Amino acid sequence: MTYCEIFMKNTLVFSQDSPENEFQVYSKRKTFGRDRRMSDLHKPHILIAEDDGDDQLLLRLAFEEIFTAPDLHFVANGQELMDYLLGEGQYHNTAPPSRPALILLDLNMPKRGGYEVLQAIKSDPQLRQIPIVILTTSSHKGDIYKSYDLGANSFITKPHTFEGLVKTAKTLHAYWLETSQLPHMV
Repeated sequence: MTYCEIFMKNTLVFSQDSPENEFQVYSKRKTFGRDRRMSDLHKPHILIAEDDGDDQLLLRLAFEEIFTAPDLHFVANGQELMDYLLGEGQYHNTAPPSRPALILLDLNMPKRGGYEVLQAIKSDPQLRQIPIVILTTSSHKGDIYKSYDLGANSFITKPHTFEGLVKTAKTLHAYWLETSQLPHMV
């Protein structure tokens, strides 16, 4: 059973008590500040490079604890991330994507790995000012040093619990999107 399946098993209750005989879904988990979510007017665009579908779902749920409908865009590999930022590949001939306020980057991805993408973004004069937070399962000292050497703005090891992920999402939001003055927001 995957981590996501365990999470969903422990957090959802299904009921067929509605008048229309439709299934209703109720959450058993605590709401971590759901009533204090930000308004849609202040939603930043966050680009998340994560190849694991379960982790994508958990990240979406964690950010939904902060925003009513977060402006998250997921890419599944490093090449797709670069295509998104540069308007190439599947993003060619489409409306230009909005510039992300923050990029969350996993290190271990297919096609183009996190290090290669990090180096490419920080070498590009049009992209280098976008803050990049490494969000990965690794806690190896070598990965931390190499990430910072290549220009990462922060390095975070993925928490093992959903509560930890929500706390991480809130911390990222508070620091990078409320406290820091970012070039594209000035």
